Amino acid sequence: MRRKKSSSGIMVLVILILILASLAYLYNSKIFEREAPTIGLVGKIDWNLKKPISVKISDGSGIKFIRAILSDGKNSIILSKKLFEVSKKEHILDIKFPRTGFVSNKKNFELTIEAVDASKWNFLSGNKTIKKSIIHVDTRRPELIVINNSYKIIKGGVATVVFKAKDINLKELYIETNFGKRFYPTPFYKDDHYVSLLAWPSYEKSFKATIIARDGAGNIAKSRVRFYLKGKKYKVSKINLKDKFLEGKISDLAEDDNPDSVELSKLERFKYVNETMRNNNEKVIKNVTSETQKSRISSFRMKPFYPLKNAAAVASFGDHRYFRYKNNLVSESYHLGLDLASTAGADVVASNAGEVVYTKYNGIYGKNIIISHGLGVYSLYGHNSSFLVDKAEHVKAGDVIAKTGMTGLALGDHLHFGMIVQGVEVRPEEWMDKSWMKDNIFDVIKSAKKMIERK
Repeated sequence: MRRKKSSSGIMVLVILILILASLAYLYNSKIFEREAPTIGLVGKIDWNLKKPISVKISDGSGIKFIRAILSDGKNSIILSKKLFEVSKKEHILDIKFPRTGFVSNKKNFELTIEAVDASKWNFLSGNKTIKKSIIHVDTRRPELIVINNSYKIIKGGVATVVFKAKDINLKELYIETNFGKRFYPTPFYKDDHYVSLLAWPSYEKSFKATIIARDGAGNIAKSRVRFYLKGKKYKVSKINLKDKFLEGKISDLAEDDNPDSVELSKLERFKYVNETMRNNNEKVIKNVTSETQKSRISSFRMKPFYPLKNAAAVASFGDHRYFRYKNNLVSESYHLGLDLASTAGADVVASNAGEVVYTKYNGIYGKNIIISHGLGVYSLYGHNSSFLVDKAEHVKAGDVIAKTGMTGLALGDHLHFGMIVQGVEVRPEEWMDKSWMKDNIFDVIKSAKKMIERK
C-alpha cells in the first residue's frame, strides 16, 4: 500500500511539474507575447487634404485588426476597418478625408486609430493600442507679396528683396534659385515681413529667384522676384606654368596639406592644389559664410570697403584661369576675389564693424580671416602674414585685423579680398562703390519700410 501511495504521489508531482512547465512555456512563448502594437501617430497633424495621412502600425506577433475613426465632436465616421486573415508584422494605413457620407464644416477633428495584435494574451483577445490625434484641416496657401526689390542684378553681383509672408503655421521660407542655391531671409521691421540679399554667381549663365513659403499642412505659395538681368564678361587668363613654381610653392603646399602627395608628379601635385585642395578650402569658406541673420532688423547700413590703404588691384574677381604646361591644358579655376597690393606687411583694415567668424590657415588662402557683418554679408581676407584678431571678437570699423603677406598660394605680398553673401562669392567692386550700395541695398530697404508703414 505504501509503495502504491508513493508511486501515485510521484506521478501527481510529475504531472503537476509538466503542467507548470507547459504553462511557463506558453506564458513565455510568442503566442502569448504581451507587447501592444505600435501606432506611429503624432498628437497633432496639419492636413491640406491633398495627400493621405500615412500611419505605420507594427507588432511583433502580427496585426490582426485595425480601425480608424474620424470625429468632429458631434458626428463620426469609420474611415478604415480591416480584419486580417493572416496577421501582418507591419501595415501602412493611408487615411483619406471622406468625400461622401460625412458632412462637416469644421476645421478641427479627432482621429482615433485602434490596433489589436494576434497574441493570445488577455484571454485570447490579444493586445490592444488606441491612439488619438487632433487633425487641423488647412487648405489655404500662405499669403506672399513682394513689397520691393532691386531693379537689376549683375552677373556676379547682388540684389535685394523685401517681402511679406504670412501664415499662422508657417514652416518653411526661402528663396529658390534656378541653380539650386537657397537664400534664407531675415525678419524685417514688422511681423510677417522679411528681407534678403540674393547673389548671382559669376560662373552661372542665368539667374532666377522664386520666394517659396510652405505651411505645416504642406500648402505652398510661390512668388517670382523680377529683376533686370545684366550680363557681364569676366576676364579669361591663359597661364603658362613654370617648373620653378611647380617644384617650389606648389610642391610645398601639396606636401603640407597631404604628405602622400610626394609620390605624385609635379603636374599631379598642381592639379591636387588647384582642384582638390582649392575645392576643400572653398567648402570651408562656404560652410562658415552660409548663415544669415535670424533676429529682426529695421535697417541695414554699411560703408564702402577699403581694406588696404593706397592699394592697387593686381588680379580681378571672376577671372577664369586656364593653366597650361608646355602647350597642354593642365587645369582651370575661377579667381573669386580681388587681389590688392601696396607695401609688404601693410595694415589690413576692417572697413565695417562685425564679428570675426574665422581665423585659421586655410590652404591656398593661407592665413585667412572672415568677418560677418549681418544680413548674410561676409568679408574675407587671405594670404595674411599675421592675425591681429581672434575668432568671436567683435571688430569696429577702422580696426587693423591683419598684416598682408604671401601665405597660401601667393607668389608676392598682397591681400586677397573677398565679399560673400550667404556662401556665394560676389563682386567686391560693388561693395567698394558707395552709389551702388545706396541704389541696390539701402534705398530698396528704406523704400520698403515706408511702404509697410502705409499699409
